[in-house]
Amino acid sequence: MDRTRFSAVRAAELLGVAVVGGALALGGAALLGKLGSHTTIQQISPLAQGGGLGNVTLTTPPTKGLTPEQIYRRDAPGVVQITATSTTQTTDPFGSPATQSQRSLGSGFVFDKVGHIITNYHVVQGASQVQVSFSSQDQLTARVIGKDPSTDTAVLKVDAHSRALMPLPLGNSDTVTVGDQVYAIGNPFGFTRTLTTGVVSALQRTIEAPNTLSIDHAIQTDAAINHGNSGGPLIDVAGQVIGVTSQISTGNTGQQGSLGIGFAIPINTVRGVAAQLIQSGKVEHAFIGISTVSVTDQLARLFKLPVNRGLLVQAVEKGSAADKAGIRVGTSKVIVGGLSYVVGGDIIVGFAGKTITTYEQLRDAISQLKPGDKAKLDIYRGGSPKTVTVTLGRAPK
Repeated sequence: MDRTRFSAVRAAELLGVAVVGGALALGGAALLGKLGSHTTIQQISPLAQGGGLGNVTLTTPPTKGLTPEQIYRRDAPGVVQITATSTTQTTDPFGSPATQSQRSLGSGFVFDKVGHIITNYHVVQGASQVQVSFSSQDQLTARVIGKDPSTDTAVLKVDAHSRALMPLPLGNSDTVTVGDQVYAIGNPFGFTRTLTTGVVSALQRTIEAPNTLSIDHAIQTDAAINHGNSGGPLIDVAGQVIGVTSQISTGNTGQQGSLGIGFAIPINTVRGVAAQLIQSGKVEHAFIGISTVSVTDQLARLFKLPVNRGLLVQAVEKGSAADKAGIRVGTSKVIVGGLSYVVGGDIIVGFAGKTITTYEQLRDAISQLKPGDKAKLDIYRGGSPKTVTVTLGRAPK
């Protein structure tokens, strides 16, 4: 059974703290058991089907930060393998009732000394039992504390002594830049704690969540990600987690396995979601429903914009908070430096009393609010400053 979703990368920055990406992938089934009852063992990952083994690859150590060996020794003990078991009622070839069990394998990492584990939502989606392994010799039953399909994030909890738990340090995904060296540690095809290396290939990518919503700030990397890697950490040269590996694209080639186009959910998103899941078991995302691009000096000069910093509105989702507040999109499409823009629309320069110059600032400001909250949106329209009130919506489930 293949539940993988692959998303097309969009150029615009679709905004909504609830929009996210995740991909579901299942591979390599093996049927075991008696007539009327069988078990299918599958590897959870971002890939549509099977592929080559995810080998450990080591590149030249970065000039700054830890070496791959140091990162592996430090962080690998905090990476776990997750086995999620789901059962469905079916019938055998003779038409008699039967139970089918399916075990899916994924990855995760220790979040704190209390025993919380971070993984992808799609790793444990529909599971009736979840087990966590720290090594090939142990397997602990885990409770699902909370799940958020909009960010493809789930929090588990195991009962283990704090001395046996090694939480991974969390970094700041907003400071990540293209070209940064990164490392993925996970369990591709069941090969526990495999290290792969690569770089940050791009930022602000759009990927699809298990609930078909989207996330527009995913981290793209060429570090090999395969079946079983889902939910594992993407780590920077300081040994800090800057993302959670979630999916991979195979394009239209039909080739199986990693093609060096993988995506991770930024840790700044996961961190906030995990905190809410631990506190209440659920999370509701405020949603504004706009797509924007940052105003640059070049754009401001070429089109005589009233400001040289801010967010130029590119699209407004129909029926969203932004739509109801009357936020406007331009009508002129232009190409500057090989990139397409829609000009002539509103320019956002402030939100809820905070100056806004980047997408990350607006995203973080919205994440502090709840659906139904009202906030002032400072904009420039037709060269004149204006303030409108936005009542934030709720991201679709």
